[in-house]
Amino acid sequence: MYQTVIILDFGGQYKELIARRVRELGVYSEIWPCDTPLEKIRAANPIGVIFTGGPDNVYAPDAPACDRGVFELGVPVLGICYGMQFMCHSLGGQVSPCDKSEYGVVDTRLTGESRFFGDLDKAQRVLMSHTDYVSAAPEGFIVTAQTSLCPAAAMECPQRNLYAVQFHPEVENTVNGKPMLRRFLYEICGATGDYNMNDYLEREMEAVRAQVGDKRVLLGLSGGVDSSVCAALLSRAIPGRLTCIYIDHGFMRKNETEEVRAAFAGRALDLRIIDASEQFLKALEGVTDPEEKRKRIGREFVRAFEKAARDCGNPSFLAQGTIYPDVVESGSKNKSAVIKSHHNVGGLPKDMSFEGVVEPLRGLFKDEVRALGRMLGLPKTLVERQPFPGPGLAIRVIGEVTCERLHILREADAIVREEIRRSRVKADQYFCVLTNVRSVGVMGDFRTYDYTLAIRAVRTNDFMTCEYARLPHTLLSRMSTRITNEVQGVNRVVYDITGKPPATIEWE
Repeated sequence: MYQTVIILDFGGQYKELIARRVRELGVYSEIWPCDTPLEKIRAANPIGVIFTGGPDNVYAPDAPACDRGVFELGVPVLGICYGMQFMCHSLGGQVSPCDKSEYGVVDTRLTGESRFFGDLDKAQRVLMSHTDYVSAAPEGFIVTAQTSLCPAAAMECPQRNLYAVQFHPEVENTVNGKPMLRRFLYEICGATGDYNMNDYLEREMEAVRAQVGDKRVLLGLSGGVDSSVCAALLSRAIPGRLTCIYIDHGFMRKNETEEVRAAFAGRALDLRIIDASEQFLKALEGVTDPEEKRKRIGREFVRAFEKAARDCGNPSFLAQGTIYPDVVESGSKNKSAVIKSHHNVGGLPKDMSFEGVVEPLRGLFKDEVRALGRMLGLPKTLVERQPFPGPGLAIRVIGEVTCERLHILREADAIVREEIRRSRVKADQYFCVLTNVRSVGVMGDFRTYDYTLAIRAVRTNDFMTCEYARLPHTLLSRMSTRITNEVQGVNRVVYDITGKPPATIEWE
């Protein structure tokens, strides 16, 4: 197995980013709850441990804590933000409320010799986000960085291999954050950099062969990045013994079903495309509430999938494109933790009989899944596919979903995606929403009373927050002109300039 760094989660919003940064540097990492038993941590034989940040006050009675035996494991420990405060509080130092909280990018000055910082310049720009601070370092520690508001922005005790920073080295705003983490991993933890995608692919294919033997595997293929990469990996690992079921619920974007068919043509798998669009559309007749739409679509999907599974002989194993954030979000116990429960972690139909579940991507982050997809030869349209909700266009049609309204949205959305791709503006996600607002317009000599269409384009790093993309007015004008000229049923186009929060990225 790889050398491993364990990241103990105290509820920090950047926990996944820490793990990704460590992996980018060639070291395998896993996120575990902060209250993980010490024996489990010891059994993992980590080369280092990192404490995340968190929203709590470390001196509160119910503050998140880990077993203090972690400090005696004999491996280096790095505390970040709350993690630094926990280290200080646990080892006899003092943590106090700030007179003035420190948020955003600030100037930090490194002070004296530091094994953690090495030969970095004394002046550093770092991201701070804290309302408490270390007012007295524990015995044996030296303060290695300060800001104008924080007398201990970093501290370390090299004799015990304990290091801590009040700022966040994992974010891009900390200019030299990556070199700092690299030094911790390679100079302090003794990492050799044995983690890479080529090795991961070979290991996972061997693991799949050992688990499945000579039996068949069934995969629900959605056309999304995760299930597509899972299908490509399995078709290489167990050629001829994978059946993929693609349920076309009628809510896909323009040409997506054809793109999926073309992407997997010639691969060693049995792809079955089920046209269930009439079944799904009938289930949504008269439904306008978005949550009810989701429930009905989910129910119909299970029915369609179970029937398709029976029709192909009920293979022995079920494969899923579960990825690591799904596992972390569904299983964490900290206050910040349960962002959403994922159907592919805990929501399978109870009466489906499989010998086991095959999840070859379970240990990967999304960027690693995309890299694996490129290695497996999947087309860019699939590997770089933007997030697309399971209910598809059904929740981008506000109000009742009909064939006519789906057609209008599908055609307009294709125009928006084509124009934004062609313009090469920076936007991480972009799509259309067909509102249920109709207004008076004029086309030629005729009065119209047609729909208003909204365009949404956002910039984001993690999809937990976003800001609207500042698209050029010439691009907005071109999209509006094309949509109103080419898509019958739309006479007005608006652009959504709301961030998240207060809005969400999707409208429903």
